[in-house]
Amino acid sequence: MNWIIFFLVVQVLHFAGTWKLYKKAGRKSWEAAIPVYNAIVLMGIINRPKWWVILLFIPVINLLIFPVIWVEIARSFRKFDTKDTWLAILTFGFYNFYLNYVIFDQLKYNANRSIKPPSKTGEWISSITFAVVAATLVHTYVMQPFTIPTSSLEKSLLIGDFLFVSKFHYGARVPISPIALPMVHDSVPGTGLRSYVKGIELPYMRLPGLQKVERNDIVVFNWPSDSLALMWGDTSDKFTYKPIDKKTNYVKRCVGIPGDSLEIKNGYIYINGKRTVLPDRAKPQFNYYVETNAPFTADEIIHGYNVNPSEASVLNQERSRYFINLDKEHALMMQNDPKVISIKRSIDPKGVYDPSIFPHDAQYAWSQDNFGPIYIPAKGDVVTLNKQTLPFYERIISEYEHNDFEIKDNGDIYINGVKTDKYTIKQDYFWMMGDNRQRSLDARYWGYTPFDHVVGKPVFIWMSLDQNETAINKKIRWERLFTTVGGDGEPKSYLVYFLVALGLYYVGKEVIKRRKK
Repeated sequence: MNWIIFFLVVQVLHFAGTWKLYKKAGRKSWEAAIPVYNAIVLMGIINRPKWWVILLFIPVINLLIFPVIWVEIARSFRKFDTKDTWLAILTFGFYNFYLNYVIFDQLKYNANRSIKPPSKTGEWISSITFAVVAATLVHTYVMQPFTIPTSSLEKSLLIGDFLFVSKFHYGARVPISPIALPMVHDSVPGTGLRSYVKGIELPYMRLPGLQKVERNDIVVFNWPSDSLALMWGDTSDKFTYKPIDKKTNYVKRCVGIPGDSLEIKNGYIYINGKRTVLPDRAKPQFNYYVETNAPFTADEIIHGYNVNPSEASVLNQERSRYFINLDKEHALMMQNDPKVISIKRSIDPKGVYDPSIFPHDAQYAWSQDNFGPIYIPAKGDVVTLNKQTLPFYERIISEYEHNDFEIKDNGDIYINGVKTDKYTIKQDYFWMMGDNRQRSLDARYWGYTPFDHVVGKPVFIWMSLDQNETAINKKIRWERLFTTVGGDGEPKSYLVYFLVALGLYYVGKEVIKRRKK
């Protein structure tokens, strides 16, 4: 509703600030008052293509185009000076009112104005502007770069992997925070300043996708329980409200989809009673207690057993006892190492209650290793509300689906002022977990992830840097460059194919250029 009011206010201001200018350009003044049609007419007045109208209605992109339109209006009435350009931008378009009322009689419409920038500086600014528009369009609706900051998905995705995340696989989500700096997340880099305007939000909308989120897909999403002031950099314990699209980006594996029943037994996931079979590239990791008859060297741990240094610690130097995070393959290798006396997986036994584990209720004595069973809600499900089920659904009802939720002193439940013991789920929910089972902040701690929090699907690793190496020839993980995230078998690098294609492109471009000469 607020957005509709905002749209109507913009239309009223546009009419009030331009109706005489439309008339001066040989059009009818009423044409400035008709939404959408007025934009089509305006493109003709400023001698710009009509497809620009589409850009005016794409959230975020329109914020970059509006200043261009304000400047173009001024220039169409022979206001080319630098001061006119800055006034058009800095007054947020209200410079049109000055043209429309104060100096209207002095204006002359330039119907045949060249749209080519009058100077090299102008040409440079124009090129930069539309490069930013194009990049923002791709970033917001097609493909977004993303960096892996933690080890929760090792060994599928490594710390230091740089990904391209597809927005179109699951359907690009229209930005919920429309007034924001392009191509940055919740803060301006290096400043700690918020990058968006609070209080102005669009309703949730998503373009049609190519597929649904499937079980075992790796998914990028906004962390549902995020209340950090800044992504990855909050130093305050104070709760901070953030719009969905400005919540911290997370990447996990979707191990449970709507309608699934999920249980974790001794660290292993069971869906609908059957143990999950993960893709062959997925290598779940667990913590192990390891006792040896001689100390491991750092090189043995890092390179011999493919362990991140941050995930191996010495428990007792004298007895050579270690606490190490390993996948099954390297755990078996270590078990056969002559140095190893014993190796045992660290598991919280069934019945241990961890209050940090969802649903954070003593009725359910669950831990990260023994959890559930739990049902993952699907859109349209009608759930019964009582003392046993409320810990699972209260947050869905109040936070994710924005209802007024209240429990009276006598235990009666009211949703939007109506007493009830039923609720119909409004969207699909998913269960997101890391492959690094005991070193992942995931759904076991916050619960369900709503579909409106889904950002996209990682599809491609274009760069990978080893954080434990300093030499540039060792720091780059060449074998991971230009590899796909999904697929079977060992990842295959397409870097050579890319370089060949790039070389052919530039050779072809040069040949065409010479033929034209």
